[in-house]
Amino acid sequence: MPITIDKSGFEEFSPLELLARQVVEGFITGLHKSPFHGFSVEFAEHRLYNQGESVKNIDWKLYGRTDRLYVKRYEEETNLRCQIIIDGSSSMYYPLHDTPGTDGLDKMTFTINSAAAIMYLLRRQRDAAGLSIFADKIELNTKAHSNLVHNKYLYSELEKLLNDNTRKSGKFTSAAQSLHEIADNIHKRSLVVIFSDMIDSTGRNQLFPALQHLKHNKHEVILFHVTDKKHEIDFAFDNKPYRFIDMESGEEVKIRPHEVRVGYRAEMQAFKAELVMKCAQYHIDLIEADVALGYRQVLMPYLLKRVKMH
Repeated sequence: MPITIDKSGFEEFSPLELLARQVVEGFITGLHKSPFHGFSVEFAEHRLYNQGESVKNIDWKLYGRTDRLYVKRYEEETNLRCQIIIDGSSSMYYPLHDTPGTDGLDKMTFTINSAAAIMYLLRRQRDAAGLSIFADKIELNTKAHSNLVHNKYLYSELEKLLNDNTRKSGKFTSAAQSLHEIADNIHKRSLVVIFSDMIDSTGRNQLFPALQHLKHNKHEVILFHVTDKKHEIDFAFDNKPYRFIDMESGEEVKIRPHEVRVGYRAEMQAFKAELVMKCAQYHIDLIEADVALGYRQVLMPYLLKRVKMH
């Protein structure tokens, strides 16, 4: 007798949502505390007291000065707003699947799977999510909302980004300028989650102030530094002739890796050390995300660590 599968429960989910749901349900279910907690309750404003309601929030000091009853109103600590920022430049699609000596996820697939899981988790908590995508300029910048229609829209934009083959070459990065603009547009205190390889044609001197700008309005900032560590940081290529092509500019160079490995590693380690120092200085939570480990092995331990911290 053939088995009939009821697909009605799946039709409302996109493939990316199903993947995110599987990850979140598998790793987060059963935890009593949220890894993305609300911010502290902050005083917002006064309003007149209405007869018959609780007196616990009456401002008695103000009553003494005005002889009128006012109630303190607070921002709810459960209303978390999260802005997810994704670097959509061509370098994020490395390594290409036909790149010799590489395997596993490219940086963009890693990023989108991780972002989708965070969005699903936020939705479960009835928190608001927004999405920003940039390359040489801002291409998408939505406000944070918690309704279902908005959530579906964000997933559709992530899937478009994942499947956009035109991005795999020629899309430059202007992270500094884009992060400044995004920071100017996040008006309410938020959790800001950035996924980027931090490659910027404008250089470090422009990039680090842009990260600092995100802290201007007391946002909590998490930076996932997404790299293929084996090749982009350690430069662990075999000692044979290679033709390296810049995915953003298209420039080519033919070299044997051992000829430049020492200098390359020194430069990358200097950049990483400065990134660690600046993030510590700005109180930004820096996560080294090696795509070779897989997004589950990077994202889930970090979320579990957050649970233990709060």
